[in-house]
Amino acid sequence: MSRKWFNLEAQTDDAIFGGETPSYNFLGLTRTQRLGGFAACYVGGLAVSLLGAILLFLGATGAFATLFAVGAILSLIGTGFLVGFKKQLQTMFKPVRVVATVLLFASIIMTFVSAFVLPAILCIIFVIVQYLAFLWYSLSYIPYARTLVKGWVGM
Repeated sequence: MSRKWFNLEAQTDDAIFGGETPSYNFLGLTRTQRLGGFAACYVGGLAVSLLGAILLFLGATGAFATLFAVGAILSLIGTGFLVGFKKQLQTMFKPVRVVATVLLFASIIMTFVSAFVLPAILCIIFVIVQYLAFLWYSLSYIPYARTLVKGWVGM
């Protein structure tokens, strides 16, 4: 393995972000700091979502839906650290991401609907859809990641 892989500052934006030039110069963050921001938001979002999941099993579906949505949005904000927040908003609806983006937002909304109107079991289904959509969305920013995952699952 090359030492260049471990030295993120020596990598080019093309190599890390798959040809989409990030637009976060206004933040003044290094690549390592941006990756750290992504990781912190993603882990924070996961923690808030898990807290919501605990509340679901305690019967507080409204609190669950709120916390789970906040966790998903926090995780989505984390991807802004990878490509830049303005660029992320511009590229969310590109053909490569449009299905995952629409599915993600629809599943967040349906989590709320199922928490207040529909049977609670649907909350769990929409949560699973939400995580899969977010994963697929995030993988679209990493070169060849979707191809690798498709190979693993045999698509």
